[in-house]
Amino acid sequence: MAVPVIDSSLNPVPETVEAESATRRRRRGPTRADVLAIGAYVLLGVVVCLYYWVDVQNRVSSHLPTDHSWFEWLFSHGAYSVMHLENPLFSTRQNAPDGVNMMANTSLLGVTLPLAPLTWLLGPQVVYALYLGGALAATAATSYWMLSRHLVRSRAAAFVGGAFLGFAPGIVHHANGQPNFVSNFLLPLIVVRVFRLSEPGRWRRNGLVLGLLVAYQIFINEEMLLLTALACLVIVIAYAIMRPRQARERAGTFGAGLGLGGGVALLLTAYPIWFQFNGPQSYRGLQGGVFHSWGEDVVAFVTFPRDTIAGNEAVEATIGMTEQNSWFGWPMVLFTVVALALLVRRSLVARILAVLVVLFSVASLGPEIRFNGELTGIAGPWSYISEDVPLVEMMMPTRLTLVTTAALGVLLALAWDAVAGNRRSPVPAPRSGEPAPATTRSRPRWQRGVGYAAISLAVLPLIPTPLPAEEVAPPPTFITSGGWRPYVPEGRTLVPVPIPSNVHGLSTLRWSALTQHEFPIPAGYFIGPNLDGEGVFGAPNRPTSTLVYRTMDAGEVPELTDENRQQAVEDLRFWRASVVVLGAHPREAVLRDLLTGLLGEPQRVDDVWLWDVRDRV
Repeated sequence: MAVPVIDSSLNPVPETVEAESATRRRRRGPTRADVLAIGAYVLLGVVVCLYYWVDVQNRVSSHLPTDHSWFEWLFSHGAYSVMHLENPLFSTRQNAPDGVNMMANTSLLGVTLPLAPLTWLLGPQVVYALYLGGALAATAATSYWMLSRHLVRSRAAAFVGGAFLGFAPGIVHHANGQPNFVSNFLLPLIVVRVFRLSEPGRWRRNGLVLGLLVAYQIFINEEMLLLTALACLVIVIAYAIMRPRQARERAGTFGAGLGLGGGVALLLTAYPIWFQFNGPQSYRGLQGGVFHSWGEDVVAFVTFPRDTIAGNEAVEATIGMTEQNSWFGWPMVLFTVVALALLVRRSLVARILAVLVVLFSVASLGPEIRFNGELTGIAGPWSYISEDVPLVEMMMPTRLTLVTTAALGVLLALAWDAVAGNRRSPVPAPRSGEPAPATTRSRPRWQRGVGYAAISLAVLPLIPTPLPAEEVAPPPTFITSGGWRPYVPEGRTLVPVPIPSNVHGLSTLRWSALTQHEFPIPAGYFIGPNLDGEGVFGAPNRPTSTLVYRTMDAGEVPELTDENRQQAVEDLRFWRASVVVLGAHPREAVLRDLLTGLLGEPQRVDDVWLWDVRDRV
């Protein structure tokens, strides 16, 4: 997601002095300013997750509660896989008996597996909240490192840019239940390594490190890695056009390092990637190309996002059809235009940032231009892209603006540094041959005041507020106390009601997550194949699950037939069920009547209604 500016020829002003002292500065340990910056990022991460900590055991995102529960389930999956030494690329603890291809879902294995001991100790709810705030802060910290070590002199400039890259509107919006999209802490490191591939004599080391970083990122978020690769490709092309001689001189070394890095990454991830596209429960694209149409609304760019101090929930009713990746607010858009206009003449970096902003913002508009919530009938850039193109078929156009976000974070740092007057002016070297000290040109005080004010007005309205959270019912005592154990032998499933899906059964999916997968459940919340091999959300509904959902929605039990009862037994056999369990639920009475009509009278065990079906399955 971050934008590379590593090589000296990319710097906004010439790096012609103090080469040796600059190297010593890069190798020096953290300064006091670095520690304060990271501390501020950690504090901001705590603020963003504040409402979760009010009752961390029983609160989930009120924006994406099902996604929140899915990622709690993923942390339990990592812990279960490590404890039982099972293949983490696949799980039969959800969607039994078919299982779930974890590589074909947002499994976050690069995080959930290393954090398994914490999940055993603290539980998935606590680890989820800890990790969410930590991932936001870590992304800001690695972005700060990239900016302060490779682009700007001012630590304050790097702090502002890093804060935006870690806590930008689109990133905070995804923090509402999708921690995989805030886990971008490796991306600045990847970008730095990509643009150090051309260093003479170091292409092997740089290529090896790049390959290791890319391989690890694949187990965190492949989509963000793809966006980063697209951004780097555009930057390389733009650099080659703007500096053709330097590009030709470095092409060989760069290509060798890139080839080595790609080879290492492929070697380490070949089997998981094969498993993702060819393993059990894999799929080809999403049914109906659902993501393909998620283009950005033009008005969204000048709109303040909901989860910021200037945001307003009401606007979501108009243009809230997509994620808030490009909701920068009009001050940030105005600042971007002015800053680029002032910097492009003297800064190669600014010119490359302008290319990124324009290209990825336009590309994010999707197949049809949308203005203020209304489709205009004007064809967008994605109308020329087939839904069947591999990888592209799974991308949402709106997420391309996350590259725009990265470009704006770098632009903020560049602008602050320029306002501070941090420009090197080469002077003749002393006779001894030692590097000459650099001089700094200071801007007039009024210019600095205007510049700092402009940056502040662009950034301050986007300071994030705590993510909205809501209470969710805890699992029944029957589940948490282990009262289910005598009823669920090895190889059989516990069928919770409502049966978990991407629409229904949020609470029952958490039964599995919070017990750390001690029993398998049917159906669930994931992406798997339909009968045609296309990806769909959740398992294809069976007659009984459809009947349960219809009864919940209607609030009354339909007239039941012998066919309904026979289908219920067949579905329970398919699920390898041993018990059907109904806990406290807003529709508890009507669901109990439905299941009684299908399966007979239940038992009351602890705080649940239980149908023991082992004699029929």
